[in-house]
Amino acid sequence: MLDSFLYVALPYLAVTICIAGSIYRIRREPITYSALSSQFLENNGLLWGSLPWHIGIIVIILAHALAFLCPGLWQQILSVRAVLLVVEVCGYGLSILCILGLVVLAVRRLTSPRIQAVTTAMDLVVLLLLILQVGCGLMIAVQYRWGSLWSVGTTCQYLWSLALFQPDISYIQDLPHAVKGHIVGAWLLILVVPFSRLIHMFSVPLSYLTRPPQNVIWTNPRRAEAAGEVFVKEESRRHFVLAAGGIAFGGFLLLIGTFDKIFNFFFGPRLSAAEETKLMQHKLERLKITAEQRSLELERRESRFIFIADLKDLSDTEGKYFIDFSMQPGIAFKGENGLPILISAKCTHLGCTVGNRRDAEGRILCPCHVSYFDVVTGKPNEGAPAKAPLPHLGWILMNSKDQVIARGPHDKTGGVNLSAQTLADARVFVTREEG
Repeated sequence: MLDSFLYVALPYLAVTICIAGSIYRIRREPITYSALSSQFLENNGLLWGSLPWHIGIIVIILAHALAFLCPGLWQQILSVRAVLLVVEVCGYGLSILCILGLVVLAVRRLTSPRIQAVTTAMDLVVLLLLILQVGCGLMIAVQYRWGSLWSVGTTCQYLWSLALFQPDISYIQDLPHAVKGHIVGAWLLILVVPFSRLIHMFSVPLSYLTRPPQNVIWTNPRRAEAAGEVFVKEESRRHFVLAAGGIAFGGFLLLIGTFDKIFNFFFGPRLSAAEETKLMQHKLERLKITAEQRSLELERRESRFIFIADLKDLSDTEGKYFIDFSMQPGIAFKGENGLPILISAKCTHLGCTVGNRRDAEGRILCPCHVSYFDVVTGKPNEGAPAKAPLPHLGWILMNSKDQVIARGPHDKTGGVNLSAQTLADARVFVTREEG
């Protein structure tokens, strides 16, 4: 329920309030539709804070927008390792630049008496949100490397599902809490736009590029007053038309995407007999899968050992997947000494399932974000997004008489008394006990 609110309801609520609130504020309080600059009150601190902040955040937002609008192109560009390194390093630098600018602006606003006189509670809230948001983004870039690449398959897909009015939070459910907090922070910033100085983002004077040339003529006060009244009326009428058109267009898009869902919510889905049959079959399959999983969990709870395979059937190059006692995936290989190697198949970076094919260097690959793990030691390769090694699992070997003849992961017998025939007849079990 909380995930549905934070990652489905909050985005739509934030965007709706941002659009409607901004239009209302432009219409009702046009004089506040700007940055309300405090440059006249204090200029030096503003220069050293505003310039780094705007340079950093504009480039970062453009990069985020490019990854969202053109995920395929973005992934193709970053497939070149040199480009990926440049993008990551630039992201670090721009984030630090943003934080430095925000710190200067915060100190300026808290220490200058003139600025304090015009500072509102919302100004402080926005500053805090911006600092937390940029800081969280920098922490993600440092702690979960190559985010500019793996985010294409996670956060970008989640955002596209929202844009298509088919929200799917499965793309981000397994992401770290820092990434989820970064996403929620973005929606909160969008939510407060109409109530803060952030609304000045929409006041870029692009119309100045296309308007016809104007001649400024000095005149007497009476004519100036009359001309001003006409100008105010024309501006008010133009703003009203633009606001009404924006609300109508936004409402039309929202209606197209949500009409069927609203109708089904109140009146229920209208399915044909074939569709109802297919839906019931799908539900039955889901129930069977759930029952099998619960049965497997019960079996794991009551057992001390889980059969994996006959030792002779294990390979040193292609591992056999299995489910351990904690219902997590594992892989079984045959080691060089003829004994089994059982290793967790859950990547220590973001929890993806690693591959079961061992390369020439004795490593297995996590295909999600490209981390290689050594099968013998479990350690990731240098520079991989994953930092922690894959844990090895305890195992035992039993003969045909159900007698334990060896146990691991580090065989204490050394295998000195195990003949080739004994190993050929041995069976491999995963155990709760450590070797």
